[in-house]
Amino acid sequence: MYGLVKRGLFVLPPELAHALGMSALRALGMVRSAPSLPSGGPDLSVTSAGLRFAHPVVLAAGFDKDAEAVAGLFAVGFAGVEVGTVTPRAQPGNPAPRLFRIPEARALINRMGFNNQGVEAMAARLGALTRRPGPVGVNLGKNKDTPLERAVDDYVAGVEALGALADYVVINASSPNTPGLRQLQQSEPLRTLLVTVQARLEAVAPGKPLFLKIAPDLAPEEVDAVVDVAIEVGIAGLICTNTTVTRPGVSGPVAAEAGGLSGAPLAPLALDTLRRAAARARGRLGLWASGGVFTADDVLERVEAGADLVQVYTAFVYEGPSFVPRLLSDLRARLRARRTDALSAVRRAKAA
Repeated sequence: MYGLVKRGLFVLPPELAHALGMSALRALGMVRSAPSLPSGGPDLSVTSAGLRFAHPVVLAAGFDKDAEAVAGLFAVGFAGVEVGTVTPRAQPGNPAPRLFRIPEARALINRMGFNNQGVEAMAARLGALTRRPGPVGVNLGKNKDTPLERAVDDYVAGVEALGALADYVVINASSPNTPGLRQLQQSEPLRTLLVTVQARLEAVAPGKPLFLKIAPDLAPEEVDAVVDVAIEVGIAGLICTNTTVTRPGVSGPVAAEAGGLSGAPLAPLALDTLRRAAARARGRLGLWASGGVFTADDVLERVEAGADLVQVYTAFVYEGPSFVPRLLSDLRARLRARRTDALSAVRRAKAA
């Protein structure tokens, strides 16, 4: 069914298609609160940073920037929903066109630029949520016109407005579409950023997990440095990774567009970053994988590489609303074939 719908949606400009999809998800959330997911068989539940997820598939930030369709996203099966990236003040983002499809590569390129309605609008929506089937995370960024030397203020403002309403908070210092933002991943500015935000989050919402989302374009030694700072400061973990400014395995006019590449071509870079972070962290950080996850085998590969769970965005765009139930059914089948009764055993076996 979604194949027919997708053909129609993919005729439309990507942002218009996304707006229509969001409208459908909002409507779904009003009529169906409980997802219809496969049951029985191996246990897929995950606990990470003190948060419990019914299974390891979580929606990545960027899809629901303003927390408008959280109920609908849970209704299609996600175990957790991460909203944002949100900035203290509303901003329009970069000029359109700013979102591009590469269907033959199962990829997207975006240079959205943190378009969002601001923290006050998101706070009102999160405060009005009546049911949370799983954790809801908030991904924070800085406004484009905030000088880099004042970036910390924007993240603190995000924590003050939303920290108590989120189940976890993510610092996005890795988007390629806000000028200079990735400089915050360097050790000294990163340490200042994490120390300050962590302290404010602890004051606003004691014990609330703080994550950092990192780029896939970091050199191996830069990944090591980020991990070291994260451990030193004591944040909950890392999300590996954001989009890439490189173009692995894609070419043509669309591939030449500026912005971050997501989807299947990102997978090797994101996986390498995850493995490097896991080797450096040695179990001292929660690690969540994002980038190119489409199949049950992709999920298992990330778990074996050290991830607690996976986040998806581009696969959801290409595979549609039945994506999560189908992925979970396949994942259980893979575990049964391994004679494994729980997903958690896969990571324990790898660690051993």
